[in-house]
Amino acid sequence: MITSKLHQDKEAFLKYLDGMRGYSPLTILSYHDSINQMLEKAAINEEDGILKINLTPLRLHIAPLKAKTISSKLSAIRSFVKYLESMGKPIALQGDESVKVPKTLPKPISHEHIMSALVHASSFEKLIILLLYSMGLRISELSNLKIANIGEEWCRVLGKGRKERDIPMLPEVYDLFREAQASAPSKEYVFEERGEKLSENSLRYTLTKAFAGVGLRATPHQLRHAYATELLNNGARIADVSELLGHESMATTQIYTKLGSALKMENYLHAHPLCTKTEDS
Repeated sequence: MITSKLHQDKEAFLKYLDGMRGYSPLTILSYHDSINQMLEKAAINEEDGILKINLTPLRLHIAPLKAKTISSKLSAIRSFVKYLESMGKPIALQGDESVKVPKTLPKPISHEHIMSALVHASSFEKLIILLLYSMGLRISELSNLKIANIGEEWCRVLGKGRKERDIPMLPEVYDLFREAQASAPSKEYVFEERGEKLSENSLRYTLTKAFAGVGLRATPHQLRHAYATELLNNGARIADVSELLGHESMATTQIYTKLGSALKMENYLHAHPLCTKTEDS
């Protein structure tokens, strides 16, 4: 009976994530699977009107998984519990201790490699690459980009949680957008086919194919990383970059400053004569 009611609450929670928070379908599916696993494996009962959820059996079941996967599952479950509490349900959650996840730096693709791909890309591929690289968009934001929101100097982007932000539009990117509209007009979204906006997967595939054509591997997120890294390495304020990326906290943007330091160290080790091996050594 309790589990059946929680399944109903789960569906309401997922609709909330979709309608109110603007989460992507892939993220919602991940939450769906994590909560289902909790309902199946966790010890759940009710005492004195308090819903008690012990995640220990679930933790034992998912223990062989990678730390990052476990952390993501626990995060989804905590969000669900917070949602239930916001609806007035008293809950006691046990066994939800955080998992330490080793921090890894993103790997941006170099500016030179991006320019190399642009030389050989079609006009359609160029527009995708340049919108991602010149504005640091997420692939979901690119898919949802509307014609009405693009101006000569600024572009309004609908980001996570349906939060809007304005990003500068480079003249050459705007001109390319206008050329694309003149040759193949869209009705509402920048990227459409037969009146339907192109999916994230379709745009991702086009980008991957464009870079593969010059022997490179690249993802949309790597272009976003490259955007942030280039801005910070060339003197942009971290607060401005954080706003342009649509980060809720500057702490998220800090990882790019660490990336810049890592690249500087790598270049230093290759360039300084005391750090290089001589032929006689």
